[in-house]
Amino acid sequence: MKADVLHLIDNFEQGGTERQALQLVRLLAESGRFGVRLACFERRGSLLEEASRLGLGEIEEYPLRSFYDANAARQFRRFARRLRREGVRIVHAHGFYTNVFGVIGASLAGTPARVASRREGRVFRTPARERFERRAVFPLAHAVVANADAVRAELIEGGVPARKVFTVYNGLDLARVATRLARDEALEALGLPRDRRLVTLVANVNHPVKDQPTFLRAARRVREAVPDAAFVLAGEGRLLGESRALAASLGLADDVFFTGRCERVGDLLSVSDVCVLSSKAEGFSNSILEYMAAARPVVATDVGGAREAVEEGETGYVVAPGDDEALAARVIELLRDPERARRMGERGRRVVEEKFSCEAQLARTEALYESLLEKRSPAQAASALPRRESV
Repeated sequence: MKADVLHLIDNFEQGGTERQALQLVRLLAESGRFGVRLACFERRGSLLEEASRLGLGEIEEYPLRSFYDANAARQFRRFARRLRREGVRIVHAHGFYTNVFGVIGASLAGTPARVASRREGRVFRTPARERFERRAVFPLAHAVVANADAVRAELIEGGVPARKVFTVYNGLDLARVATRLARDEALEALGLPRDRRLVTLVANVNHPVKDQPTFLRAARRVREAVPDAAFVLAGEGRLLGESRALAASLGLADDVFFTGRCERVGDLLSVSDVCVLSSKAEGFSNSILEYMAAARPVVATDVGGAREAVEEGETGYVVAPGDDEALAARVIELLRDPERARRMGERGRRVVEEKFSCEAQLARTEALYESLLEKRSPAQAASALPRRESV
């Protein structure tokens, strides 16, 4: 079946949502079952060059300052005209603002299939946005894609009909965690010590929800038990100064290494002994998948879809959010038993290959599109999929 699909994203910055959306667009274009188009609010960001190389034609821009001014009305009209002119049959939006613009604009155009997305929990939304999306956007959508069953359950609890909500897990391109350097070369390039065991957290430093303070408090406990442990905080953002100050106040100034934005995530993970997620909330963490794909054992907080990825005692451990004592205990356990940690990492790599591959992401998305064009519910599409996801 051939149909035109238009994907709508905010911009091309290096965020998890943008990376996942662009990856999906690439997979769909390579598959060839659907003609693919791409649009955005702002044509800016480090991923723009990659998007341009896909050869999908012009990436049309719909700049918005507000949903309540004359410019918004013009952009809605432009968008609807384009959808009708190009015969687009599916619009797939990837976040709150694109859900609002894309689903409502596609409804005005009479687009046959309208897909919204939810990639995070309610904690990331104001109550006003939550109500607006639930009352004005999701009723116009034919499907809402969740990136974890935990997110799907939250949507259903909030009143979205279960028949509309379809889980498509993030896909992880294993090339993202490929190593380019030998160990010593990677350590030197990253400015990390050669004689320490490394406990790593990869997360942006813009939002308190990532909870770097819990990671740092756990780090102090780990260092007391494992003196040669060192800690890597990879990420950049407005809270970086606070994290540095806290590390110093905890007596960790010589033990915590801040690497900034990690352009060499594969090299960083290859030299890490244990990898951590300390968030207070998530939808589904891309970092967890990257850790597992790099064959690293994971200690993660019990947020969002963490338990859907981390198999307790098999690929890592899950602890309560904010519990630095439990987090530290699990990290210490893994550092003291490197052979078990290695086995957990290898198991995690296999889980990613079978459950969170790009191929699985593509198959579920194409099944959803076909079901919508055939006027079947997303639930029917899910029931028709082969159960490849258990390992």
